[in-house]
This record gives sequence, structure tokens and C-alpha cells, in this order.
Amino acid sequence: MAKKNEKLNYPALIRELAETGPARIYILSGPEDYLRELFLKEIKKQCLTGVEDDFNYHRMDGPSLDMSAFADALDVLPFAAPRTLIEIRGFDVNRCRDAEADRLNAILADVPDYATVVFVQNADYEVDWRLKAAKSIKKHGQAVNFASQDQKQLLPWIRRRFLALGKTIAPDAAMQLIYMSGELMSGLIPEIEKIALSVEADTITADDVARYAHSIPEARVFDMTDCLAAKDYDGAARLLAELTASGEEPVKTVAIIGGQMRRLYAARLAIEEKLGSAYVGEVCGIGYEFIIKKLMAAARGFTLPQLQRAVRLCAETDYAMKSSSAGDSELLKDLFVKLAVGETE
Repeated sequence: MAKKNEKLNYPALIRELAETGPARIYILSGPEDYLRELFLKEIKKQCLTGVEDDFNYHRMDGPSLDMSAFADALDVLPFAAPRTLIEIRGFDVNRCRDAEADRLNAILADVPDYATVVFVQNADYEVDWRLKAAKSIKKHGQAVNFASQDQKQLLPWIRRRFLALGKTIAPDAAMQLIYMSGELMSGLIPEIEKIALSVEADTITADDVARYAHSIPEARVFDMTDCLAAKDYDGAARLLAELTASGEEPVKTVAIIGGQMRRLYAARLAIEEKLGSAYVGEVCGIGYEFIIKKLMAAARGFTLPQLQRAVRLCAETDYAMKSSSAGDSELLKDLFVKLAVGETE
């Protein structure tokens, strides 16, 4: 299923880069690595006129970053290019402490006007902005979090990708694709290509997506809780078995189930308090109305006490997996049984 993160206005970001030119310092983070790499490519075009060379472009390994070498690279004036560009991949900002953090701050405070430094973080890396090194980068530069796009940006992008492959996609099919395969563009691209190659017709339907698209674990858990809400315990058990057979780690599966149960609890509470779907979307971080409606429909299949119990059971199972010697697979199965039994109590 799709989950909305902090908003990113990518078109506005590109316009700003075109109008004002590259900043001296960037830190690029967040899960949407497709847009992150596109933006980095645009920075390179402006700094290097599209050509990476050993004189003006310096790529440094973050885990083994040498502060002296970093400072030395900044002293090199650009030659036959607008700017010097230093790209630092995978620098562990959170572990940069004490003297190293002070040294980093001193370097960043003195980045020359002709240079651009770009810290590129992995998609799953979360910067702790409370720490000194992170604060230094943010103080002297521009922090860009490449979160997933919302419905307004993502649906036209999906349509354009299919059109480039000679296909059109029905609106409900595009929604189905986001639900099943997530809202990260890097994950959607191979699914779009696979579906376009697999379907002979010119128009992709929701049935085509259901047949060929890969379901991310979050979507399978959503379907599983839908089955529990509908008292379809066989269907829920089948979906859990498919998730387990796919190789997903039990501890991660429990985390996903726990997150879904918390969202269902929030939705059920909103229903009882008549708070509306906008409240559910904001609290649960979901930017797609069709998923909010689906969540609220499932929440109506549970009582508030049932969901309170389910949230507690997930937390207890997560703790047990991380602190006991019991087998994780058995703990996951036990959680499922308790959740299913709870629906009949």
C-alpha cells in the first residue's frame, strides 16, 4: 500500500535550481532514490556542463571520508567548467562526532563560491538532525528529503511511463498499481515495464495490474487485515502463508502488521468521533483518498477494543522476537492466531 511521507515539490525544486543555480552545499536523503538521482544529474549538468572529469568532479567514499582530502578538493579551482563538484556518497552523518564534527563544520563554513558539495545518503538512511554534524550541513547548505510523491504528481507520471511504452492505463488501474507495488518510482518502473510487455491490449486495466504486478509486503498485510475484518480467516491465513513463503523476515512482517493495526485503530477512532477521512489521511500519513477509503472500510469490520488489543499484541510479539529465544516464525503464527481468535471473542 502507499504511505505518504513529508511532501516534496520536485518541479519547484528543479525550477529553483534552474533559476538560481546550484547551492554550495546539499544533503540529499529520503526513500525516493529515483528523483534523488535525477536531481543530482541536474546539479552535475549545471556544475560540469554535463561532463564528468577528474579535474572538476570529485566523488568521495563517505564511510572512509578523509577530511583533509575533502578540504584539499575544495581548494581546486574549476577548469573549463562552471563549478567544482564534490559528491560524497554514504557519509554517516549520525556517527560524525566530537573533533570530526568540528572539522566538518569548519570545512563547510568555508566552502568557496565556485564549489558545490553534495552529500548523497542511501534511501533507507535517516539523518538525525539533532546531531552537530547534521546541523552543520543544514546550517550551511540545503537539505532535500526525497519523499514519495503524492497522487497529483504520481498518477500523471505513471501515465507518461506507459505512454512511452505504447500503452495507456485506466485511472483505476494506476491506483491499483500504486496500492500493490508502492509509490516509490524506482519500484514502479520495473513493474510498469513488465506489465506493458505482458499485456497485448493497448489499454492496461486493473485486472491486468492484479495479474502481473508484484505486491509489496505492505499491500499483502493490508489485504490480510481486510480478510480479518470480513471474517475471512482462510483468506487471511493464505495471505500470511504467501508473505512467509516470499522470504520476508518475521520481525519485519510483525512491524508491518503492527503499523497497519495502528492505522486501523486511528481510522476506527475517527469513525466513532466523526472526524472524517482528511483526519485519517493526516494522522496515518496517507496521501491517497482511495487508500484512506479502503482503510476506513476495513476499520468498520473491527471494534475499537479489538484494535486496541491487536496493537498491544503486535507490540508484545515484536518485543518477544527481539528479547527471547523463541522462534520468530512461531511467534508470528501465534500472533496471527490471537488476532483471528480476537475477532470471534
